Amino acid sequence: MNPFETLRFAVGGLAANKVRSGLTMLGVLIGVAAVILLLAVGNGSSQAVKDSIEKLGTNSLTVTSGAGFGATGGATTTKPLTVDDARALADTKTNPDVRSVAPEVTTSQTALYQGTSHTVSQVVGTYPAYFEASNSKVVKGDYFSADDVLNSRKVAVIGSTTATDLFGTADPVGKQLVLGGTPFTVVGELATKGGTGFQDPDDVVIAPLPTVQNAFTGFGSLNQILVEATSATATTPAQNEITTTLMGQHGISDPTALDFRVSSQTSLLTTQASTNQTFTVLLGAVAAISLLVGGIGITNIMLVTVTERTREIGIRKAIGAPKGVILGQFLTESTLLSLVGGGLGVAVGLIGSRFTIVGIKPVVIPESVVGALAIAVAIGLFFGSYPANRAASLRPIEALRHE
Repeated sequence: MNPFETLRFAVGGLAANKVRSGLTMLGVLIGVAAVILLLAVGNGSSQAVKDSIEKLGTNSLTVTSGAGFGATGGATTTKPLTVDDARALADTKTNPDVRSVAPEVTTSQTALYQGTSHTVSQVVGTYPAYFEASNSKVVKGDYFSADDVLNSRKVAVIGSTTATDLFGTADPVGKQLVLGGTPFTVVGELATKGGTGFQDPDDVVIAPLPTVQNAFTGFGSLNQILVEATSATATTPAQNEITTTLMGQHGISDPTALDFRVSSQTSLLTTQASTNQTFTVLLGAVAAISLLVGGIGITNIMLVTVTERTREIGIRKAIGAPKGVILGQFLTESTLLSLVGGGLGVAVGLIGSRFTIVGIKPVVIPESVVGALAIAVAIGLFFGSYPANRAASLRPIEALRHE
């Protein structure tokens, strides 16, 4: 029997039980689509975080309180970051590779404007240097000034999401919003940065540090200090200068007992890449289980098919059909189930990747499409081989006796 005849018989066998064949294909479809979509979500999450980190600029450094990376001795006490620490870092005589320093305090507050309420996820109190260090650009109005900081003026620069939710299409510059019970005049609106997953970087209100401290956080510790090095190549010496300065500020002599961390964008990208790779592999493994379940479904349906067609197999073998023909027919049927189901799964996966999932824009990995389809076909061959071999091994006389 030539391949075309084998294919025709296989299609006829599957068409005889359309619902059963369709449900089996559905299992493979779900498995293939899950592999493509979950890997795309993992890849999209990685790309979003990478873009977010790179938007800060390659010469940005972040100082946070807590044990430093690689610290082995451990600090006996953790001294919080303060404005005095920021002033020490801004001294260009001891830190020649530091261009600017922006201390930060953060909180969240509810903003009101003419009856419209919006919960701002991030209210930042800082200095004007923050805007350049974080690569935040205004599209309307202007930044607040150092004079605004010195006089604790109640002015603010807002993100595009905050502007849209509170002011709609109106220009927010010059208007007054009430933030946590305190009135602020909007002096500028930031350019849209775009979502990076679960947190919207455009839902932000940035105001002078002493104003935010006085109204919301108190004059205590800082959340972090954002430092801008003089250039991308100066980040390493700047990091060393920051470490030396803060060790002096905090009275630390042992470099293995730091109570602060200095993170560069390069280190953040490296850590993120490693974490995301593990996350993507985990997602792929979970999706692969769906494919395995689909393969078990193929075995089940083919065993049922062989049992139902035992008499047909006996007749064909009695009139001279060799073992290879019977084996080829049932292998072709199982492969068709996985191939058609896998092809539909690829289509569903590619269509699904065009939508945002849990705040993440999936980015399809081409290798995952080819790999998922190839694995689906291999599963059809593997899981269909046992039922096919069982059918081919039936003795004609026993098959003809089957009721």
